[in-house]
Amino acid sequence: MTVPPSVLGELLDRIRVADARLVCVDGPAGSGKTTLGAQLADALEAPVIHMDDLYEGWSGGPDGGAANLRRWVLDPLVAGEQVRYRRYDWVDGDWAEWHAVPPSAHLVVEGCGAAARQVDALGAYRIWVEADDAERLRRGLERDGAEARDHWIAWMADEAAHYERERTRERADVRLDGFGTPAEET
Repeated sequence: MTVPPSVLGELLDRIRVADARLVCVDGPAGSGKTTLGAQLADALEAPVIHMDDLYEGWSGGPDGGAANLRRWVLDPLVAGEQVRYRRYDWVDGDWAEWHAVPPSAHLVVEGCGAAARQVDALGAYRIWVEADDAERLRRGLERDGAEARDHWIAWMADEAAHYERERTRERADVRLDGFGTPAEET
């Protein structure tokens, strides 16, 4: 999913009007968050943190990633300290190297759990990206391979429970569909 220039321009205007330093792109796996996060980071000249680096593999889930986001990124950001996080290596199944995040006027965080309730007090701008389950699963298996199907099915159940608790879609400042256009309000 690539967000059309007109939609991207509107998002950037809204982020600037909101004076949001933290931009969170959240939504179910396979919906298009990574592509949008890259577009926003490029346009804002901001670093991007991928929640995939903060989960402890398939079993860590969105809640575990959100906890690591809080501990490694949000708490230091609020305290005015250097932000750094440890990347999870999905191949080796263990935590790998630390990454320092350069100071910037904006920080983009993308992935499942990026806009958990913990970001609300920070004035984060929350973008929700969604696509139907069949399309998300197709995209995920295309990226990760058919052997990841059971992991994807379990992950989809974990993220559904996370989003039910967090009410992330309802709290979002803007909603996009998985093809980069504003989502229909329901």
